[in-house]
Amino acid sequence: MNFGSDNIVGASAPVLEAIARHNGGAMAAYGNDDLTKSVKASFANIFERDVQVFFVTTGTAANALALASAVPPWGLCVCHREAHVIDDECGAPEFFMHGAKLSGLPVVGSKLEARDVAAYLKGLPKAVKQMPPKALSISQATESGTVYGLAELSALGEVCRTGGLSLHMDGARFANALVSLGCTPAEMTWKSGVDILSFGATKNGCLMAEAIVVFNTALADALDYRCKRAGQIISKGRLIASQFEGYLAGDHWLANARHANALAKRLSHGLARLPGVRIAWPTEANEVFPIIPAAMDRALREAGAHYMSWTDLSLDRQESVADDESLIRLVVSFATEETQVDRLLEIASAAVSRQAAE
Repeated sequence: MNFGSDNIVGASAPVLEAIARHNGGAMAAYGNDDLTKSVKASFANIFERDVQVFFVTTGTAANALALASAVPPWGLCVCHREAHVIDDECGAPEFFMHGAKLSGLPVVGSKLEARDVAAYLKGLPKAVKQMPPKALSISQATESGTVYGLAELSALGEVCRTGGLSLHMDGARFANALVSLGCTPAEMTWKSGVDILSFGATKNGCLMAEAIVVFNTALADALDYRCKRAGQIISKGRLIASQFEGYLAGDHWLANARHANALAKRLSHGLARLPGVRIAWPTEANEVFPIIPAAMDRALREAGAHYMSWTDLSLDRQESVADDESLIRLVVSFATEETQVDRLLEIASAAVSRQAAE
């Protein structure tokens, strides 16, 4: 019962089969092979327009290099205060931006609202002593498991256009957000004003394969060089491209995300029915954030369940975590089985019954 992350499982069968299929023989190195060119070209079909695509091996690399393309060393990137780019990447975005800064805003449920961003931008001094805002970075899905709707994305896109900012989307769980909304990749990105996307695949079935997808061509000018300097132009590039081939073929990536989202809903609904349990934020992708009694927390961990304790910084002001409660994060992956979800719910339910009998 490991719900610690969607990074804990290996690759899906179609991805592994694609790697094996393209492993034999010789191909041009450093992404100059026909497979890499073909797979990159397939992104134009996914996004319904010409795009520039750069394959990298990690989400940190994708985010850091994407933001470095959008923000000069004297610039500012606005994000949520618990965004992955500011909280979980050891300063990599700021390192690759060569001194530019990230500014995190506090909001409920990790979703930035257009009016709050606009107000923040308006309040910044315009003198040269203030780093000028150059980009807004949002996570889709967010660090609270919530998903920006199309109207919310479009409103943020409009704020960026008005303020002269680029809009970056950290799509580590892009597929999970996409199937949650039931929209097209184009609608969730460039049609809503997104300029550059970190397209995640590792969490949803690949071994290590991420892509920087550029909609605003001006941001792609130096990305080849940035990727090379970061060690992200892989000599055996076909083994990255092959992962994407297996991942995207037959909408395998969407099927994986639907499976994970459905089991997350099952887990969330099951926990919400138990006395003393509250769901901190709506379960809109593949993460569940319940506030549970401390006794349930102990029982789950003693039974071998793995998951993370979570911060309450993005809770609604009317919500809080009491001393005898725990806020936890449970992540469901494409490989999670229904029996694992049901087993956790059984243990949680038994803990409630024992506590009631005491």
